[in-house]
Amino acid sequence: MAAARLAQQLEALGADTEVTLYGGEPEAPYNRALIADVLTGRHRPADLALPVGAARLRTGSEVVALDTAARTLTLADGDRAHYDDLVLATGANPVLPPLRGLFAADGSWRTGLHALRSLADCARLAADAATAHRAVVVGGGVLGVSAARALAALGLPVEIVHQGPHLLERHLDEGAAHAVRQALVRLGVETYPVNRARALDGEDRVAGVTLATGRRLDADLVVLACGVRPRTGLAHSAGLPVGRGIQVDDTLACAPGTYAIGDCAEHRGTVHGLAAPAWDQADLLARRLSGADPDARWTGTRTLARLTAGPLEYAAFGVGEAPADADVLCLGDATRGTYRRLVLRGDRLLGGALVGDLATAGTLSRAWLEGRPVGPDPLSLLLAPPAPARTALREATP
Repeated sequence: MAAARLAQQLEALGADTEVTLYGGEPEAPYNRALIADVLTGRHRPADLALPVGAARLRTGSEVVALDTAARTLTLADGDRAHYDDLVLATGANPVLPPLRGLFAADGSWRTGLHALRSLADCARLAADAATAHRAVVVGGGVLGVSAARALAALGLPVEIVHQGPHLLERHLDEGAAHAVRQALVRLGVETYPVNRARALDGEDRVAGVTLATGRRLDADLVVLACGVRPRTGLAHSAGLPVGRGIQVDDTLACAPGTYAIGDCAEHRGTVHGLAAPAWDQADLLARRLSGADPDARWTGTRTLARLTAGPLEYAAFGVGEAPADADVLCLGDATRGTYRRLVLRGDRLLGGALVGDLATAGTLSRAWLEGRPVGPDPLSLLLAPPAPARTALREATP
């Protein structure tokens, strides 16, 4: 996604640059944030395609080695190419939890075990879900909740196992997470927070998940949604600076003529792993490389986490835990399944979370992003008439 955005922006800025995108997947760049909706059938894979401007696409062409001194790269088929500037947008891989029974005797994944990171993953999961009877999702973050909702929409009973204190703890406070949990229950999804999956049961095929408490959840389909880890192997082998991700400065450079953006990049100790920072990085780098703003520097992105999928929707921004000198305004309606919370210091928003009614999400998030006052009566913002229902899955603030 980050690479596609960069190519598109370079063309929009009129850069006199020949751009080639190398990707290991057979598909052209696509919007990964919408994969769960491909699983439900709401979107076709082709609907996820991203524009790349006039860039030359080399799909199915994995880069396996870099020589940053000679400015050459080597592909899996042995082909080599020279470049003037290199941008690493290698993304991230799913994290595998320490579960017993992940692998079959031949070292392959157990039958019935899935990740959900690519369109190929989605196709395999959809085929398996068509004959499955029960599903367990390990992980209750954005991807885990999205996957569980999608599988439930296919008619499967679904259970989420999450070792965190509550669902989506990276984005939501406990009250907002409870509202999401109740919405999932209405969709046919049960949730087990503060629980750790210990082992997969079954012989040739997954038959269940055993928790650390000893409880066993029957399932013939298991989805691992335990987060992602930046893909840094290529950069590390080339001698580039690597921590959690490929370490870049405020110009997004990790070496002369070498840059990293998106899920693989670590900036000032932070790996963002969201769409909005990746696109902001791509926009800034396009301005630098095109000459439109050669002195541009990236200092970070303030992001809105958002999920809108039929009856399940939430938005969250800013701080989750309220500082000691802040005020908290909270409204909940169990009947309607809504929850709204604002964290304020005076008339300035520090953060907020909305579940089940996002009518005011745009107004509140803009006030937070721009640092402007919300007025003397923030309660009135939470009581605005509800917006029409929408169905789209989005990550961050594209």
